[in-house]
Amino acid sequence: MSGGDTDGSVTGGGASARLVRLLGGDEIAWLVDRARHRLEQGRSLTGTVTLTAATPAQRRAAEALLGRRAGAGSSLSVSLDEVDRVLRASGVTADGLREAVVRLRGPMRDLSGEKAARTAAWQRAFTRLDALVADRPELSGWRSWLESTGLVRRLAATAGEARILLDRLSAVLERLPSPGTPLGRLAAETCGDAHGLDEGRPLATLALSAARALSGLPYAGESGADARRSAWAAVGVHLDDLSSLVLCLGLPGDDRSPTGRMLSAARAAGEPCVLTLRQLRRHESPFPAGLVRICENPVVVAAAADELGASCPPLVCGGGRPSTAVWRLLDLLAAGGATFAYHGDFDWGGIAIASSVHERLGGFQPWRFDAASYQAVPSSAALSGQARPTPWDPGLTVAMERRGVRVEEELVLAELIADLTPRPMVR
Repeated sequence: MSGGDTDGSVTGGGASARLVRLLGGDEIAWLVDRARHRLEQGRSLTGTVTLTAATPAQRRAAEALLGRRAGAGSSLSVSLDEVDRVLRASGVTADGLREAVVRLRGPMRDLSGEKAARTAAWQRAFTRLDALVADRPELSGWRSWLESTGLVRRLAATAGEARILLDRLSAVLERLPSPGTPLGRLAAETCGDAHGLDEGRPLATLALSAARALSGLPYAGESGADARRSAWAAVGVHLDDLSSLVLCLGLPGDDRSPTGRMLSAARAAGEPCVLTLRQLRRHESPFPAGLVRICENPVVVAAAADELGASCPPLVCGGGRPSTAVWRLLDLLAAGGATFAYHGDFDWGGIAIASSVHERLGGFQPWRFDAASYQAVPSSAALSGQARPTPWDPGLTVAMERRGVRVEEELVLAELIADLTPRPMVR
């Protein structure tokens, strides 16, 4: 047998030479490697190890070590306990197989200890984030999702990198929701990098999933710029002043600003008007409008424009999750003394949207958006998702849970347009 890799302690004659002769060759290296692997894993050197498809040379090496025939067949099994006894009894090593492995292969790694240290380091990486989640139970499901998907470990190569990433994520989450905040400003103020939340960055991936969680949306969510914009808008953050939009019809404008004149012209023409956040930020005076109706879907605005034109009363479309531009317009209307009536989809996502509007405005009048209205609409579409409270009509939640169907806004479009139709004056 040829000599194997050894350290300086197994050179020379006597016991060291016998150790090399018995366990230092290539033909018996598989056994030494198996023993080393067990030691590094913190396991005992007991039991049997087996080599499948052993060569004749490997079988002879095992027989020379044990001093007996090593069985027949293609596989070769060796008892580690027997090897330990042979080494001790022959005086080759006083501490048996363990000492032999160390002398032949050098100091052992503590793989179990290293694993425990890595586990502890990863746990420490989540310290700040877990403290934040403990105070915000609405994020608990998202935190479990992070753990089950291994997303953080895919985005950060080491626990040290993960800790930096998660500390920055915690700083972002401490600021959410953050109404009216540009994304770049949020990134600059929380992690010192105005591009830290740009699409494709690891921090942006994590922060966007958390924003979805805060808004009651699926954590992974849809891909694409529109879905990303909507998810950030749901926690008050806008990507830029031009991409955040609001659709409206029949809003009274004024002649004091370009935005006011646009609204006046659109109202006179009976046409819907799309305003950007930039325009609404530059318009500082309130909009007096009386009763303003809010719908969830653009189809209501389109139908109202087609059928009512310039006679349509003030109508604002939330467009699903309200954008920052929607919130800005509603704030300007509220400052002008407007009152609000709301209608949306009768599903749990629609209820979540309505709840955010209800909270932001300090309440609204339900516009065919109560338990009685829900019960009156035929539908067989299954309702799914997490039930949510309806503070404007607590009975609505109960009715939806019992009936178990969803009712989309389009199903009551005719009734909504009828409500918007001006009544003839009675003389």
